Amino acid sequence: MSPPAENWASQIRAGDVRAISRAVTAIENGETAAQNLLRELFPTTGRAWRIGVTGAAGTGKSTLVNGLTAHFRAAGRTVGVIAIDPSSPFTGGAILGDRIRMQAHSTDKGVFIRSMASRGAWGGLAQAAADVALLLDASGKEVIILETVGVGQDEIDIVSVADCTIVVVVPGAGDEVQALKAGILEIADIFVLNKADYDKGDEFAQHIQGMLSLGPQRGDGSPKVIRTVATEGKGIEDLAVEIGRFREAHSAAQVRRKREIEYWKNWLARSVEQRVAEKIAAQAATNPSFDKMASAIAARQKNPYDAADELFAALGFGQRKHTQ
Repeated sequence: MSPPAENWASQIRAGDVRAISRAVTAIENGETAAQNLLRELFPTTGRAWRIGVTGAAGTGKSTLVNGLTAHFRAAGRTVGVIAIDPSSPFTGGAILGDRIRMQAHSTDKGVFIRSMASRGAWGGLAQAAADVALLLDASGKEVIILETVGVGQDEIDIVSVADCTIVVVVPGAGDEVQALKAGILEIADIFVLNKADYDKGDEFAQHIQGMLSLGPQRGDGSPKVIRTVATEGKGIEDLAVEIGRFREAHSAAQVRRKREIEYWKNWLARSVEQRVAEKIAAQAATNPSFDKMASAIAARQKNPYDAADELFAALGFGQRKHTQ
């Protein structure tokens, strides 16, 4: 049984690892207690810097996250890591487990690491991950790193949650095609060319820079391309410096504030949409009008478009306007 929200919140604000772990599980399971807890914690959030790390599988994202975590800890900052892994088709749970991949930090009380299942979320980022980021923010973590599944082009949800989005690519792994895709170009605040010691590393770096020069130009000079060899720790310091430069530039320009407003506007729209959908689903299960309409459509006595308009109006949403 979960403790009252206010007591639970106090434990989390104090950094109690067991309380945080229990809360993450409650969030993943969609428990009502988790929502009450987040209500209690929300006023103390907004302090952490959220870094999104995305890119195709095999680019070395986890090794890079491990290196960044070590760098921030050496600088005295507390770190939360949310690693979104593919879902098990049998249990719905995460199957790779970044807690195993980041064992060097497992005994560090200044680091909290949690693997979460994507559960089929578009963009590789479960909605629950955004709530866990709020939780870790409230617990006092100064830097929160979100690492996505790694399915390539669809990885664009991360930009709505992260303050800074890092896209990791490697030379000679088909990324030349990936770099051409507008979605990847547009979400990156920083490009990391990992495994930069590979053949054609210089050529690929020039290729990315060329593509960026053809895209929309940003006043802050981003995105930069940082070269790393994460397995050897090379380039991690340069990446951390660029993250810091990006943070200062965006804080000064109020970009973070604008992004956050846009995020919460979209969050509200999704939340209301979900509640309306649940209400309509409940109506469909009990309202005889749905059966009547469906029978008329199946008999070709009514077309489904007019039927949907009639039900839309009958449910109290008014007459739907059609565009020509």
